[in-house]
Formats: sequence, structure tokens, C-alpha cells
Amino acid sequence: MANSNPKTVRVRLVKSPNSCQGRHRLSVKALGLRKINDVRELKDSPSVRGLINQVSYLVSVENDA
Repeated sequence: MANSNPKTVRVRLVKSPNSCQGRHRLSVKALGLRKINDVRELKDSPSVRGLINQVSYLVSVENDA
């Protein structure tokens, strides 16, 4: 059976997406981030990693075991 405690990644919005591309604003919204210093703990998957990679200049990432 699958691992009962899946890996997660903690994402924090550190810069405002106001003056960036519209697609990047939508990526920040898809990650569930709204305000600066907002933190979300998300399942570590390729789709989430792709969103994080796209807006890496707006967010900081902490890996959880």
C-alpha cells in the first residue's frame, strides 16, 4: 500500500505578483497563495513543482520530510 505520510513542500509567497505576467499571477493563485508571507503546505508532485519553478522568483520553498 502507498505511504500513509506523503511528502509535502511548504511554499511561502515573498514577493507581490502584481507587476508580473498574468500567467504567473494565475500560477500563484493555483498554489493557493494570496498575500505576501502566506504559506501553504502542498503535496510534492510534478505539477506542483512545475508551478513553483515557473514563479520561483516570487516564492520561497521549504522541503518537508
